[in-house]
Amino acid sequence: MKPKFSLGQLVATPGALQALEEAGQNAAFFLEKHGAADWGEVNDEDKHLNDEALVNGERLLSAYRTLKGVKIWIITEADRSSTCCLLPSEY
Repeated sequence: MKPKFSLGQLVATPGALQALEEAGQNAAFFLEKHGAADWGEVNDEDKHLNDEALVNGERLLSAYRTLKGVKIWIITEADRSSTCCLLPSEY
């Protein structure tokens, strides 16, 4: 599936990488959902802000859970230069 926006450089924090490894999952699974504008477990206000950000070029935030229940955030910067996979505690 082709992303609806540029993800830019892909980076991940040590905590996110550990959580993904412990769950036996790959960041690519979550990055594909994020790029397809499937925002995951964000509230309705954040979903609306993300939908607007697709048009006006603001930051994009998605939230997902690994198979072990650990919450992962994926944030694409407003300038679309990079996308980071991180734990909320690492923000």
